[in-house]
Amino acid sequence: MVNNLDALWITAANRLSERLGEDSFDRWFSCVRLMKEHSGQVTVGVPDDIHQFWIESNYRSDLESTLSEVNGKETKVDVQVFDGLEERTIEPVSTAPLSDRSSIEMTLENTFAPRADDSLFDLELAAGSRELAPNSTSVPSLAASSSDDEPEKEVVLDERTRKKIEECGLNMDNTFDTYVVGTHNRFAHAAAIAVGKAPARSYNPLFLHGGTGLGKTHLMQSIGHKLIRGRKRVRVVYLTCERFTNEFIDAIQRNSLTPFRERYRRADVLLIDDIQFLIGKERSQEEFFHTFNALFDSQKQIVITSDRPAAEIKNLEPRLVSRFEWGLTAELQAPDQETRTAILRRKAQQWGVQVDDDIVDFLAERIRNNVRRLEGGLMRLASYASLSGERLGMDECEHLLRDILQQESKKTITIDGIQRKVAEHYDIRLADMSSKRRPAHIAFARQVAMYLCRHLTKASLADIGEAFGGRDHGTVIYACKKVDARSKAEETVRRALTLLEDGIRRG
Repeated sequence: MVNNLDALWITAANRLSERLGEDSFDRWFSCVRLMKEHSGQVTVGVPDDIHQFWIESNYRSDLESTLSEVNGKETKVDVQVFDGLEERTIEPVSTAPLSDRSSIEMTLENTFAPRADDSLFDLELAAGSRELAPNSTSVPSLAASSSDDEPEKEVVLDERTRKKIEECGLNMDNTFDTYVVGTHNRFAHAAAIAVGKAPARSYNPLFLHGGTGLGKTHLMQSIGHKLIRGRKRVRVVYLTCERFTNEFIDAIQRNSLTPFRERYRRADVLLIDDIQFLIGKERSQEEFFHTFNALFDSQKQIVITSDRPAAEIKNLEPRLVSRFEWGLTAELQAPDQETRTAILRRKAQQWGVQVDDDIVDFLAERIRNNVRRLEGGLMRLASYASLSGERLGMDECEHLLRDILQQESKKTITIDGIQRKVAEHYDIRLADMSSKRRPAHIAFARQVAMYLCRHLTKASLADIGEAFGGRDHGTVIYACKKVDARSKAEETVRRALTLLEDGIRRG
């Protein structure tokens, strides 16, 4: 028998589909089911960690407001993973009111009935085989791929495989077994593992973003290593976006666009680094747009890295942004101290150097925001100790690393950073900072962010407006005046501005 929650979800699903669009709904909500309701809180069941993470990060407010409208009262959402939901999919099929239960209940009985005739297939995921119905829109769980996985055993490469890896331009050290996993990169690592095991079957494209030196390139190249070592005939192409642009310009000058296009569009897997380099290059964007389409339509895997989310790359064509967001986006953040310590010990072992624990602790504590800088500091100290034959003390370490430590201590306030802080404070999506949406709470949060950008950065009015969805300088001036006036009249606004400014300055 179908319960009231099933009927509630049928109606809510229709409204949510209209609100988000069919593509977003099908990808993230077709396997959702309402599990229980208590005191105005609904437990939403999802099939795996990736659904839970993505819905909580991007669609919680839409889901809560839709359920509140349908339920007739304020409804909060708790998203939890429940096994077995992959085969209990639900699609919006009726716009009948809740009072008309007969047709809804017949639909639900059929929707939730087991499908005995469905064939199953193996996706070869990290924890072994996992079965999904072939028509299911759900994606494989990333929960199995974690730091608890045993690293891949080092194997001796045959000459042919080694040559293929070198021809692709992959660093021999950038493999999954040398990648240190922590809370800052666990999600991205799990997604990369899934792509390496089943390319183009899920998470296509995979878009990795994060600050400089946080391991994006290492993770991307690990996918290439995994595929080349495990598949004899796979064509993996790795390159930077700068190289793609330069080769495209060269092909135009030499009148050799056909071989240029064939090289990239015939790839089975395209790994392209630092896609933000396309900013302002209209013809290169056009060329990459068609390359992307050709690969995607041929069901070839695409992996992209960037120093920021696709929606925040200025002067990037909207059609490219939308394609980059088709698949899975994963962020890499700065590692915590435990992970930094693990990275240093792994590197010391890999390089075959002896480093005292107090030096490792010193580096992990003082260099926090850039893994590449962290490894550079270790190499500098280890090299000096090896050449001098002396045991290093803390004073010598600080002297040798003074330039790195000075760079590390600098806290640059950016428009992107301000937008993130304000979005977190007002519990809105980061994308709302540049969107055209105008609900009062979003519009005011956007105005607060503009106000803080004007007072805490050296950016011009035009630059600030451009960062907020291409708005003009007049809009920024109006926002600053509006926030200033409200801060003088409302204590809550003054406290919020003080709290936000302190948080932004602390980084």
